[in-house]
Amino acid sequence: MNTIPSWLVLSFTLLSAAAVQAADKSTSTIIRDYTDIVAPADQQAYETGVKNFNQCLHQHGFKFTWKAWVHETGNTYAYSYVSDPVPWESFDAMDTAGKACDATLRSAVNPHLKSETSAFVEMMPEWSHMPKNSDPASALIEVTFFKLKPGHENAEAFMAAAKKIAAAAEKSNWAVNYMIGRVREGDEGAPDFILVEPAKSWAELGKEPDPTVWKMVENVYGKESGQAIRKSVNDALQSVSSHVDSYSAELTYTAGK
Repeated sequence: MNTIPSWLVLSFTLLSAAAVQAADKSTSTIIRDYTDIVAPADQQAYETGVKNFNQCLHQHGFKFTWKAWVHETGNTYAYSYVSDPVPWESFDAMDTAGKACDATLRSAVNPHLKSETSAFVEMMPEWSHMPKNSDPASALIEVTFFKLKPGHENAEAFMAAAKKIAAAAEKSNWAVNYMIGRVREGDEGAPDFILVEPAKSWAELGKEPDPTVWKMVENVYGKESGQAIRKSVNDALQSVSSHVDSYSAELTYTAGK
């Protein structure tokens, strides 16, 4: 990490089940993500450093929660830290409050980093399908990155399709829960959008949805319209990748505890 409130989960991430519940459709609700890459030999020292950093935050009354996620697939020596969803202006207060522990961060954590990336994620409730009373402590999240082809038209097509899919999921009471966020300030190589699906177990995560997403869309809009929506998404995409993260209570900083 560079300084507390500079790439992604959500490894979003941008992006647990609780985050969607807090979103206000009338305002811009933002999550910040840091993803750290650690050498295998430095893993234990790195985790100890993060705990020391969190202890410093507690001692200074830091009032913002950061959830920690350990990458279970993909690069398994990666860790992501995701802020609670807040308005943009909250990051000014977050940055100021975290300065008291900058020295601890630099001495206890940074020496064990191979690299770190960061981005903001704007939550998009109208593109997401989450229950109103979901468990915020999901054990696992499947994180999918969408990189679009260049051009305004591709972004518009993807966003229109995402909104239609979410509306269909809501109308059909689809059993699969997910949230979508739009990546902001992610630098070169960052995805444009991120999708997060929470799961309580590997069994739940690996279970195939019935109906599938595209069958669900066809059931709501009809086969011809459903296929057109699917084509608009496929035509807009440059690449798709996904990985799974597990929640780490030990490395999470919870405000007020």
